[in-house]
Amino acid sequence: MTSIEYRLPQVRRVVTELPGPNSAALTQRRKAVIGAGVASSVPVYAADADGGVIVDVDGNSLIDLGSGIAVTSVGASNPAVVAAVQEQVAHFTHTCFMVTPYEGYIAVAEKLAELTPGDFDKRTVLFNSGAEAVENAVKIARHATGRDAVVVFDHAYHGRTNLTMALTAKAMPYKAGFGPFAPEVYRAPMSYPFREGLNKDGSAITGAQAAARAISMIEKQIGADHVAAIVIEPVQGEGGFIVPADGFLPALSEWATANGVVFVADEVQAGFCRTGDWFAVDHEGVVPDLITMAKGIAGGMPLAAVTGRADLIDAVHAGGLGGTYGGNPVACAAALASMSQMDELDLRGRAKHIEEMVTTRLRTLADEFDIIGDVRGRGGMLAIEFVESGSIEPNPAVTKAVSSAMLAEGIIILTCGTYGNVVRLLPSLVISDELLTEALDVLEAVIRKVAA
Repeated sequence: MTSIEYRLPQVRRVVTELPGPNSAALTQRRKAVIGAGVASSVPVYAADADGGVIVDVDGNSLIDLGSGIAVTSVGASNPAVVAAVQEQVAHFTHTCFMVTPYEGYIAVAEKLAELTPGDFDKRTVLFNSGAEAVENAVKIARHATGRDAVVVFDHAYHGRTNLTMALTAKAMPYKAGFGPFAPEVYRAPMSYPFREGLNKDGSAITGAQAAARAISMIEKQIGADHVAAIVIEPVQGEGGFIVPADGFLPALSEWATANGVVFVADEVQAGFCRTGDWFAVDHEGVVPDLITMAKGIAGGMPLAAVTGRADLIDAVHAGGLGGTYGGNPVACAAALASMSQMDELDLRGRAKHIEEMVTTRLRTLADEFDIIGDVRGRGGMLAIEFVESGSIEPNPAVTKAVSSAMLAEGIIILTCGTYGNVVRLLPSLVISDELLTEALDVLEAVIRKVAA
């Protein structure tokens, strides 16, 4: 990685109990005015953030292995992003692209056409959030194909709107009590190598075999000519950072092309260098018809996008896509600066370096402790799946204990997984080796203590 100048000292420093008194006071204020349905993973309140650290309102400097759920890949206050935002704010914050358009929106679309897979003619539409992007990708697919059915997968997470809740697999906390949901959504089995089981001859189930299983279900239970779209995360996020076996995504993509089905890659969490490529589908050379993006795209500013085949997106009538804030000019400025930083700092290479650092340590630890069922992921999107000793039974209690112990030591980590038994590591891609090594040292010590 090209050197980056950090604004804050990149150190772990715990000066109070966590949460500290100022965070505790803010929690009391929060309870009086914020809806209980909005939960926070960590009970400390941020005052500043830069590189790989968050400084809280009590002066604690915490190592951040969450990055706002893979958002601040270039850092939470990257100087280039800050400068671009300040420059744009000084001119105008909003006109609405649907009223008075502006160049920034076009420039972002040009950049996405360049970066996303596929050498075909492309179009882009900008939105505010990943859920909006996914929902609009489904709208586009249905409009272009004239079909209704949408296929998603076990363990999937696609958002919190009504349609994207229907696409999402996990009931709690995302769906429980919020139905009825949008119809014509069908769920197929995912390739989940750790929990896949084996063939009769003892060999591992391949990606091609897992895809054949899913395709058989689609053809028998829905019918190919009724399917508008397959929507899939190339590396599943909330479901547990599940990396499908090689061959799974290409087989699904090929089937979709052969049957006139729109293949939608949901890269909201995995995109923008997070997995060591610009997009996770690049790992196997899969070219989606549509790709949905958000999170890491704009250095922390709210922006999302759907990019893909011009014939699909242009099939929608004028006025059928958009939104008041979609492609906000300040967010567009941040996105252009953020994507430029990813290139200049070689964050694809940096993500691969992070993967090597982390997995080397964790796999050695997994060989020692049988409560670690699996270590997986790509780039800076990595996970530990905890299990009951000597089995593959999920162990959410250990996961919670590890997460709590890490916070007490001044390190923020996130959990995920259908069974609540996965710790996910999402460091900023500009975190220093020294800070990441310190975090891994603490994580190893915590796992040893919990295992004992």
